[in-house]
Amino acid sequence: MKSRTLQSAPLLLPAIALVAGIIIGDWWVYPLWWWIALGCSLLVCLLVYRWPSVQSLTILLVVLTLGGVRSSMFRQQQNELSWPDGNASFEAVIVSEVSEKPKTVGMDIVIANNGNHLKCYIAKDAESLQLQVGNRLQLCSSIEDSRTFVRSGFWHLLPQSWQGLNAWERTKLRFLCYRHTILQRYRQLNADDSQYAVIAAMTLGDKSAMTRELRDVYAVSGASHVLALSGLHLGIIYMLLSLLSVGRRFRVVSQIFIVLSIWAFVLLVGMSHSVVRSALMITVYALLSLTNRNRASLNALALTALLILLFSPSSLYDVGFQLSFASLLSILLIQPLFESPRIVTYLFDRPILRWLWGLCTVSISAQVGVAPLIAYYFGRFSTYFILTNLLVIPAVTAILYLALISLLLPVAGLLLLKIVGWLNGSLSFIATSLPFASIEGLHPSALQTVLVYVFLFSIYLMITTYDKRF
Repeated sequence: MKSRTLQSAPLLLPAIALVAGIIIGDWWVYPLWWWIALGCSLLVCLLVYRWPSVQSLTILLVVLTLGGVRSSMFRQQQNELSWPDGNASFEAVIVSEVSEKPKTVGMDIVIANNGNHLKCYIAKDAESLQLQVGNRLQLCSSIEDSRTFVRSGFWHLLPQSWQGLNAWERTKLRFLCYRHTILQRYRQLNADDSQYAVIAAMTLGDKSAMTRELRDVYAVSGASHVLALSGLHLGIIYMLLSLLSVGRRFRVVSQIFIVLSIWAFVLLVGMSHSVVRSALMITVYALLSLTNRNRASLNALALTALLILLFSPSSLYDVGFQLSFASLLSILLIQPLFESPRIVTYLFDRPILRWLWGLCTVSISAQVGVAPLIAYYFGRFSTYFILTNLLVIPAVTAILYLALISLLLPVAGLLLLKIVGWLNGSLSFIATSLPFASIEGLHPSALQTVLVYVFLFSIYLMITTYDKRF
């Protein structure tokens, strides 16, 4: 079937082929002769240009093989990463905010002499509670599965130095130190613990201050996605920078400035997987805007997936990757189904209703895409997700803007705290006071989850096949 979807998104099938190749390569190591087959396949692609169908099939086989080779190579590299047996003495630099646990303080560290990253837990005492990003430590501990636990007396603080780190690690660390300074400014706003935790998470991606109770409130109400920096947050920043740009006359310069600013923000917030994915999507969006093409398209989404998976095949198994792409794919496919000519005509002169309708349809579309995955991974379905999104999306926009203004004009922090306090209170009411706020205990198997998506896609095909508008 040559559908309009495939015609408008020629990169969709290669993206699917790459995903299939990564899954195959995850359990089967590709031998050397596969590289030879890959090279021969590329040669065939060049020779069969007169037969488009054969060439298309060959390209898909090349992408499938490339995905398998990249996946098996990545797995071999991970297996080759070895740690010393028993206790070892080494120097490391803290590269994350320090989070307080019941008996330990947790942090991410990078070993100075080889650049390997570890999750480190140090026994909690008065001295370890004073640690912060950028500190250099001398540690003596054992390492297992990229984690280490350090007992009291088996570590000490060294003079500040980033010696032994490469230029890229030093650049990231410098931005993280800037973030630490901004977080200290947030603490001066006299916010309570929950207010500070939400501001730090929503604006700078630091969730070290989030308590389990606060996480549960956001999860049960269906708002946990706003605590992780993602496309929503970067989209708001992109819109702000676009409004402040110099206009259409210097569109190329303004888009380059916006993209560079977005990636500077990515460095500032620690380059988490979700924010890197979103920044890459924004970059593709900005580049397509210069060519006057459809920016929010399946083709752009497929291109982003191809770039991410070629660079990091393991991202395919990341929950955030699956949720973000499932939600975007669902919005691109399902949201247009709500745009009937009669509804569009009715809402044309009613901007408030048009905004509410768009927010509701986008929320429903995204929820259809992510609900099976959320049930599979977290065993939950939030029933008031539309009400929650009506509250959180305007609130997130205001929080991001006011957080920036408060750094320059501290008096804006008062309004910022009021909005965050109102948001926390509203979500707490939804999570704890409204009946059936969350359906718990949903744990479908992987096969059942796949079958649900097959069923949903079948329904989509039925609608688009029999509706002449599509």
